[in-house]
Order: sequence, then structure tokens, then C-alpha cells
Amino acid sequence: MKALKFLPLLLLFVFASCSTVRVATDFDKEVNFNQYNSFAFFKPGIDKAEISDLDKKRILRAIEENLTMKGMSKSVTPDLLVSIFTKERERVDVYNNNFGYGWGWNPWYYGGYYGGSNVSRSTEGTLYIDLIDAKTNNLVWQGMGSADLVTSNMEKKEERIREIVSKILAEYPPGAMKK
Repeated sequence: MKALKFLPLLLLFVFASCSTVRVATDFDKEVNFNQYNSFAFFKPGIDKAEISDLDKKRILRAIEENLTMKGMSKSVTPDLLVSIFTKERERVDVYNNNFGYGWGWNPWYYGGYYGGSNVSRSTEGTLYIDLIDAKTNNLVWQGMGSADLVTSNMEKKEERIREIVSKILAEYPPGAMKK
């Protein structure tokens, strides 16, 4: 009976762990990020991203929205160039639900072996956002976010893209999360 009390908590944990976005960033410690006030998209880099043009537009809109909220402006003579690239991989999770072996009473089953294995497949995508100094053409900041992708529902897909971009850019400028 006590196990039933923990079932909702377990389900919440399972669903929350599936929806998380894992973020990592890297940057040039010699760069003063306060000097960057404007940005533009680096078309040659964006064109190489191996995703649909619609998803590129969704990502670019989310990046523009996040950088604008940080006080930056889009410009034809930018301080920073923004580029993206993506990676995708199939993720396979195997869950062994072997509750035990032997004879005994259980509220769901009596006697013998019970349990088994479940296999779950999902597509995990990684979005990289590169910020390049427009004067020197050097990469000064890179953010990476990995998450399970949503492909079946357009609204959920757009919401997921905004979430991933937002969590990546929450780390820009370096030290922004510490403030």
C-alpha cells in the first residue's frame, strides 16, 4: 500500500526527467562581453544546419527574442554574428521491470515470475548556438542544449524550441546566471 503513495511522485519524476534540457556553454575568458550590443544572423553557418527551413525560422525567432530581451538589437553592422548547427541521435532506453522471482502474494499478481523489460525509443536533438565576434570572426561564446524532440504537434514543437533556446541563452553573457 505504501508503494501506491509513491507512484504519483515516481511518475512526476519520470515525466520531468524526459522533458529536461541539458545545457552546457563555453566561452573565451579574455573577451569583455559588455562590448556586444548588436547581432545579426550568420547566413552561411545557418544554411549548413541540417534541419527544415521551418525549424530554422523557429529557432532564429526564439534567438532573436531572447537576445532582444537581454537588451541587444538586430543590426546590419553587428557586434556579434549568430550561427547555429544541430545534431540528432536516436536514444534507446531499456527499463527492466523485474519485480522479483518466486512465489508469494502481490496485489497485482500471485505466484511465479512477473515483470519484464520495456524499450523506449526517442529522438534527442542538440542545438548549438555560436556567437562570433563580427570584427575578428572569432568564436567567443558557444551554448549547447540537448533535449528530446517533439515532432508530431506543431505547437508543442515550437514551444519546445523556445524552451531549448531560452535555456541555452540564459547562460549568456557568461556569469549571467550568477547575478
